[in-house]
Amino acid sequence: MKSTSTIRQIGQLVVCMVFSLTAGVVWSQSTVTGVVTDSENGEPLIGANVLVKGTTTGTITDFDGSYSVSVPDGANTLVISYTGYSELEVDIAGQSTIDVSLSAGTALDEIVVVGYGTVKKSDLTGAVTSVTEEDFNAGVITSPEQLLQGRAPGVQITSASGEPGAGMNVRIRGTSSVRSNNNPLFVVDGVPLSGDETSATGNAEGLGRTAAKNPLNFLNPNDIVSIDILKDASATAIYGSRGANGVVIITTKSGSQGSGVLDYDYSIGFSNISNRYDLLSRDEFLDAYTDFNGASAAASLDAGGNTDWQDELFRTGVTHSHNLSFGSGNELGNYRFSMSYFDQEGIIEDNGLQRISGRFNGQRKFLDNKLTISTQFTVANTHDDNVPNTDNSGFRGDLIGNIIKANPTMPVYNPDGTFYQDGGIVEPNPLAMIKLSQMFTNTLRSLGNISAEYQITDGLSFKTVVGFDQSVSSRTDAFSRDLVVGDIENIGRLSIDDISVSNKLWENFFTYTKSFGSIGFTGLLGYSYQEFDRSGKGLQYSQFRTSDLDVMVNNVSAAENSAGTNSFRTIDELQSYFGRVNLNISERFLLTGTLRVDGSTKFGPGNKYGYFPSFAGKWRLIQESFIPDVFSDLAVRVGWGLTGNQEIPHNLFTERQRYGGYDIDNGGTNINGGGLGTVAFANPDLKWEATSQINVGIDFGFSNNRISGSLDYYYKNTNDLLIQVTAAQPAVQPFVWTNLDADVINQGIELGLNIVAVDKSNFSWNINANAAYNDNVVENCNCLINTGRINGQGLTGAFAQRIADGQSLYAYFLREFGGYDSEGVSLYPNGDVQVFTGDSPLPTLNMGLTNSFTFGNFNASIFFSGQFGHTIYSNTANAYFTAGSLANGRNVTKDVVGNGEGRLNAPDVSTRFLEKGDFVRLQNASLGYTVPLSPDSKIQGLRLYFTGQNLAVFTSYSGQDPEVNVSKPIDGVPSFGIDFTTYPRARTFTLGANVQF
Repeated sequence: MKSTSTIRQIGQLVVCMVFSLTAGVVWSQSTVTGVVTDSENGEPLIGANVLVKGTTTGTITDFDGSYSVSVPDGANTLVISYTGYSELEVDIAGQSTIDVSLSAGTALDEIVVVGYGTVKKSDLTGAVTSVTEEDFNAGVITSPEQLLQGRAPGVQITSASGEPGAGMNVRIRGTSSVRSNNNPLFVVDGVPLSGDETSATGNAEGLGRTAAKNPLNFLNPNDIVSIDILKDASATAIYGSRGANGVVIITTKSGSQGSGVLDYDYSIGFSNISNRYDLLSRDEFLDAYTDFNGASAAASLDAGGNTDWQDELFRTGVTHSHNLSFGSGNELGNYRFSMSYFDQEGIIEDNGLQRISGRFNGQRKFLDNKLTISTQFTVANTHDDNVPNTDNSGFRGDLIGNIIKANPTMPVYNPDGTFYQDGGIVEPNPLAMIKLSQMFTNTLRSLGNISAEYQITDGLSFKTVVGFDQSVSSRTDAFSRDLVVGDIENIGRLSIDDISVSNKLWENFFTYTKSFGSIGFTGLLGYSYQEFDRSGKGLQYSQFRTSDLDVMVNNVSAAENSAGTNSFRTIDELQSYFGRVNLNISERFLLTGTLRVDGSTKFGPGNKYGYFPSFAGKWRLIQESFIPDVFSDLAVRVGWGLTGNQEIPHNLFTERQRYGGYDIDNGGTNINGGGLGTVAFANPDLKWEATSQINVGIDFGFSNNRISGSLDYYYKNTNDLLIQVTAAQPAVQPFVWTNLDADVINQGIELGLNIVAVDKSNFSWNINANAAYNDNVVENCNCLINTGRINGQGLTGAFAQRIADGQSLYAYFLREFGGYDSEGVSLYPNGDVQVFTGDSPLPTLNMGLTNSFTFGNFNASIFFSGQFGHTIYSNTANAYFTAGSLANGRNVTKDVVGNGEGRLNAPDVSTRFLEKGDFVRLQNASLGYTVPLSPDSKIQGLRLYFTGQNLAVFTSYSGQDPEVNVSKPIDGVPSFGIDFTTYPRARTFTLGANVQF
């Protein structure tokens, strides 16, 4: 990682200075003072906003709820607001002391962001979950998805690994598509993101492919105020072809009313590996090896060292986070600036992520408040220091694979200080793998929009939005010729892969709101255009005349050979027309109808446009006289909708050919490739993948909503599945993109529950729980599609999953293991054939439970999450934890010794390596303290906090962690639930301080 000591010292110095600031404030004008309290219990409200209406003059209340504000001549009204409470305006009328009591707003008054607008929670007709800043996960958070993990019913979020910046898999109401992207559509401040990777995968020469980083890492989580998840089709249909997998709407912070608040937040975190592999020690390894091969062979294998390779590679990773913001506002507008520096060290040497980001959000009214100009803009520069850990390493293994299997008698260094590498190209020194390589990615990304909304008449407005999303990313992977690994030794290799993205948005829509007696009408009519421009290129270099990695990276002329591996540019367009009608009849019946028409250049003329309607209704039973008084809220919702999916590569409906890229052969001398090949064959009938969904829900509340929640049932059917089909050879066309005539059914139940268990003046206890059950099955499919490639020595061509009729997506297809015979050979009672085992990698049950407490100036929370009903295939154990590996001089876990397996037993893909994946995780626990300050302090607010993440995992899974999903595709068909040398997850403790001036 790059040195950041200066920045760290500045941050630590600022935090220290915060505690010593006690100077008073001298007010130059006459003032109004008072106390702001809770109307129900009389407790002071700390941090309430007090604004002189029509000005930018204001303040916030201190630790005892008191305030003091200067009132300019002519001002006559104070506006007092506080999160979770109803805003109040008070006439000044010459008063010098004004005490105010605010009433808590109900959850039904909360504003929820939906497509192209907002609604009160009580007026929602679709299945929408809103997660606000108060409920976000805390600690070391790299990307927005981590804020949500376990917080919303029906939303499963799985990190690909524990590496900083690793990719995230988000599934809303199950997995629906075979080949297309299953992640939801992300919309940031009104700009829909493309969903494509913004950084390249890596090329760890001879060790496999390293995954691309999470494209959402550019967003600073500290800038986010709320995340709204649209789950059913009646809510997502307004996004048409991009809403089949749900929609996640991210809203960033705006300036609050008042004279301005300067906010600084600093935290430092410490991370360590949460669970190590239980590997053999030096003596245990030699004893076990002797049992297989004899004492003479063991003596020859003994290299004289005593190395715990996990100690050598794993470290305490330190994370520093600085967030600085300033915002202000009045009745005419608001603004907020923010800057952030985030530096996360991984728990493996020389690995981490650094991000510098800035954001501006602003809004201003003109022309007698009829015209509103708004803008949101963010830019981030992210630097990733990568390590050679891959998804598909072979017999040599990647970094984690070699940490696992490295001979513990092998020393780290030679007597002269160079790396010991006498293990040869098959058994590399794991520490040398990272010290003699330089792998990093630099990504610069900007996202923004500017909009103008004009109030044409009362109730009728027009809004136009211009948005952009641009990024440039360069990935460099360099390996010194001194590294004794595969095709690198005495050669030296360098690969550079660049990706550029330039997406544009233009949207225009009218909104009309009108009341006709007891009927409220809101109509939306609009047009949208998006262009997705994506390009990239790759270069390879070999036969370097130097071993110096810095020279290799900065002066490619030091290489004797070079080749352009690939280049591309694609431009896709999406043109849309959309409309929505909302009817509110007597505050009892709510109706919503939506239609979106999408035209995509990814499909041929006959199927270019797709039509995506939805309908929903809600009956607010609480308004009926026959409902018992025990209910404080009761409503029934019903909805149906059709959404689409067009997340496939560029132009697959016409026949296209292109020249292939070049590469340098294993010897580092010859350049191969460049031939003309077909990338797509004609299929003018290729059309949209479609998902229809029915949702029935109940919203309820008891005891003045001290107990409240929602219960939903859904049935989701995805058909016309987009997939590449390989033809039986010989054939005129080796493959074709087509719509698979099959159905993927997801159906389930979701429960969200909120309980105010205790609400006293000096103590409160709130419980938030969610649970979701989902059943996934493939129906009407005359298909057999293999996926889940298994890697390792002797496993060429092996796979573990198959998609077929009557099974879940990615169902396990394995030999059924029945122990060992007397010779230590695997027994397969049902024959040496692969069969469906009845197991699925897809969890059927996801749960989350949060307990939040306040006591005096302290607040605390503890959060558990869990997944159940699924199984994990350990490709790691299949490749490394076998008697054959031990007999060949590779280290193994202790459970391999004496398990009855013989040294010549083949490591076949079987249920031997299939395990239950159920787990409960103590995901997050936090404690905060709001420091009391004197009224004349220059500091308006000071909060200290401590957070622990991934504190405990309760599971029977024998691997490092049960939350896994390494990409193991075959012919582009993804897999799920396979564990293969996954970067370990960390346990993290964070200390921080937040100060406001």
